[in-house]
Amino acid sequence: MSEAPVHDLVGVGIGPFNLGLAALLDGVEEDVDAVFLERDAEFNWHEGMLLEGTTLEVPFLADLVTLADPTNPHSYLNYLRKTGRLYEFYFYETFQTPRREYNDYLRWVVESLETCRFSREVTAVGWDDDRACFVVVARDPETGETCTYRGEHLALGIGSRPHVPDHLGGHPQRDVFHTARYRHTRDRVLDASSVTVVGSGQSAAEVFYDLLQRQSDHGYRLDWLTRSDGFFPMEYSKLGLQHFTPEYEQYVYDLPQGVKDDLVPEQDLLYKGIDPGTSAAIYDLLYRRSIGDRSPDVGLFAMTEVRDIAAVGDAYALDCHQWQADESFCHESEVVVLGTGYVRPDPAFLDPLDPVIERDDRGRFAVTADHRLETDVPGEVFLQNADVHTHGVGVPDLGLGCHRNTRFVNRLVDREAYPEDTDTVYQDFSVDRFLDRAPNASRDRGREPTLTTDHR
Repeated sequence: MSEAPVHDLVGVGIGPFNLGLAALLDGVEEDVDAVFLERDAEFNWHEGMLLEGTTLEVPFLADLVTLADPTNPHSYLNYLRKTGRLYEFYFYETFQTPRREYNDYLRWVVESLETCRFSREVTAVGWDDDRACFVVVARDPETGETCTYRGEHLALGIGSRPHVPDHLGGHPQRDVFHTARYRHTRDRVLDASSVTVVGSGQSAAEVFYDLLQRQSDHGYRLDWLTRSDGFFPMEYSKLGLQHFTPEYEQYVYDLPQGVKDDLVPEQDLLYKGIDPGTSAAIYDLLYRRSIGDRSPDVGLFAMTEVRDIAAVGDAYALDCHQWQADESFCHESEVVVLGTGYVRPDPAFLDPLDPVIERDDRGRFAVTADHRLETDVPGEVFLQNADVHTHGVGVPDLGLGCHRNTRFVNRLVDREAYPEDTDTVYQDFSVDRFLDRAPNASRDRGREPTLTTDHR
């Protein structure tokens, strides 16, 4: 173990964010010795939700590298060129990428990099004072064989995990399961007599639409329940999207922590709503199904929390509470698909490192402005998608992931290998920034304003 080489960087997890970091490191002049470890045997991104017709919710420019370096060979456009699909995409005439093709693009990048290692499930990360490096222990999930990697720095990119609340779990996964498993379980769902989708985010909407399209051929009853106020669209206006920018992220980081804790839950429609296109497609299909005084065998019911699920014969009884009217009822369904979101728990493999990790008063990671974990060791720990509590709702955004990786690469090579964009939006978020740009504004509320134009 003591003779294991010390890499410049060890990455834990290979999702879009750490893969983007690997791709950007591949493009710098410096020879950065990096290795990225992934527990799965091969790369697939949210494989259970790779449904026909679904698209990314961000433009194709938010690939792994383009927002940092449009000339990078790991760009989406170069993928299209190398796979002979550039003209097809040109005539496709849309910014949004089919989700299945995005997954294919990521797999193409993985195949072009030499730094990715699969079937490597990280079980422990510690710190070696003698060699001043992180010690990463990994095992092959199939064989149980273990191996050790050492790195001066660490990049944590393990991503989120499907969340099933305790009160809804404990049932056979062929009958009650998270949307993340939908594509793998769909054949069983199509054989059911009744199906209920729970939740009102994009994943739940996509599953509901897919089932709605197939309902005529299979004849099941289809219901959609959510505890949210309604089936509302995600904020997708051009000015609203400016919340997913480096400037807004910095503004949120500078706010007091208590303000941030109140702010993030209020911004759920910036990232938890339904894509307007998906919402429109659902409505249009329901409208066509109702022509000729027909009534689709479908129910949509909001403001309704599912408090419990119990097995009843060959089906499941959902204990439902319409919280606004304060009324309860029982709803029965043979299959239940849970769009109950994702969580980002602290990984157990960090336990050996816990004594040197700084945390806030609620036990959450203490994080620097440039997304590094604050620790008591000299090695850097770069955080991918683990600091919404400090940087706000833009943390999971693919475009901001590229900006974050730019800062990581520049810190690793100790120079500006890629430009760190500033002044990217038309609006201001902080008072200081607005005052710098608005000559008619001042902190001195008592002075007369100085108009810069003649309003006669």
